[in-house]
Amino acid sequence: MANEMIVPLLPCASIDDIVTFYGVLGFSTTYVQRRPNPCAGLRREDLHLQFFELPGFDPGQSYGSCLVLTSDIAALHRAFAAGMRAAYGKVLVSGIPRMTRPRARRNAEGVGGFSIVDPGGNWIRVFQDTRPESARPAAASAPAGRLATTLANAVVLADSKGDAGQAARILDSALARPRAGDDPVTLAEVVVYRAELALTLGDRGTATAMLARLGTIALDADETARAAPTFEIAADLAAALR
Repeated sequence: MANEMIVPLLPCASIDDIVTFYGVLGFSTTYVQRRPNPCAGLRREDLHLQFFELPGFDPGQSYGSCLVLTSDIAALHRAFAAGMRAAYGKVLVSGIPRMTRPRARRNAEGVGGFSIVDPGGNWIRVFQDTRPESARPAAASAPAGRLATTLANAVVLADSKGDAGQAARILDSALARPRAGDDPVTLAEVVVYRAELALTLGDRGTATAMLARLGTIALDADETARAAPTFEIAADLAAALR
């Protein structure tokens, strides 16, 4: 049979916190039950999620996760980021809840993606839909160069696996050994991602130092244009530090 729909049912400590957070992201509440078992249904266009409340549940220990395929990850991320800025004054990049940035995932054949970690500790993993029949953008090409490869590996560790500590260590190793041939735009991306990981890890000092280092990277006019998305991320990180 065609046209079936699967809706993930994910755990949380409080359905009220879940409903509030997803409301910020533009979801409407389709169903709420308080007794005997608290649960809630949420919807944003064709994206459906449901949650159930567990007393004493620790979001930091959650294994809840699901995949979302969308035709335009950039537009969806912009919408979520706008909602966060309106509600919180910044994009949440550390702690629970938080949201990562759209980046190509080496472990997903270069397909772009980002993740939301919601108040229940659930990872909502958003990927670009590349099914042949849907005329989606092609996956990104393989990274070129030492820094690009290191960055790709760090994204897999932190954004997919959730191991921000190990991702930070491999970036630190690369940043400690600069090379003359390193692409300055990629270097800027690495520095800003390291700042983002520092915030995720609660290390505000390193985050501040990395954003200061960004200002020391020499870029010509073309490189500055190419690095514009990276500087936009840096601005959000600076806001999170204030």
